[in-house]
Amino acid sequence: MDHVAARRAMIDNQLRPEGVTDGAVLAAMGSVAREDYVPDSARGFAYFDRPIQFGDGRAMMPPAALGRLLSELAPRPGERALVVGAGSDYSAALLVAIGLDVTSIDGRDAGVDGDGGDVFDLILIDGAVDHIPQPLIDRLVEGGRLGGALRVSGVSRLVVGRAAAGRLGLRTIVDADVPSLPHAARPPAFTF
Repeated sequence: MDHVAARRAMIDNQLRPEGVTDGAVLAAMGSVAREDYVPDSARGFAYFDRPIQFGDGRAMMPPAALGRLLSELAPRPGERALVVGAGSDYSAALLVAIGLDVTSIDGRDAGVDGDGGDVFDLILIDGAVDHIPQPLIDRLVEGGRLGGALRVSGVSRLVVGRAAAGRLGLRTIVDADVPSLPHAARPPAFTF
């Protein structure tokens, strides 16, 4: 398979029609070899616009959804970014290619770090979650941006938001087929 041609086709046939217009995002997605971040058995499908399963509940977000999310987040060189993911470093590699200083953590660790930790200009949740834990929001600088997929009534929706006074206002972009992060279910709560 000609992966370079497949990458160009991904840009022209998936990303641009879905509203991915950020030049830095398009350049990164055109240069980072997605096939290097998928299991060997899935290399032929690396540029299909669908999730790629890794096993153990882990999966990679489809290219158009990821490109749209990154375009909406508008990453800028020199910013500090946190990628909360499920094992593929593709999203982190894209942000590095754009010029960000990137830290990656497993999705299981996203809601348990209540010590404050480092703060970031941008947080990318690389998968669908039922809720965004407050300890994750607390890791954003004032005005920092967060993006991911929020699962509502079984439908995953791409969302982006900005931090202000310890809160996060979210805006829905579009429904998308985004795989769930392992262990990303909302904690049980009492309801009538």
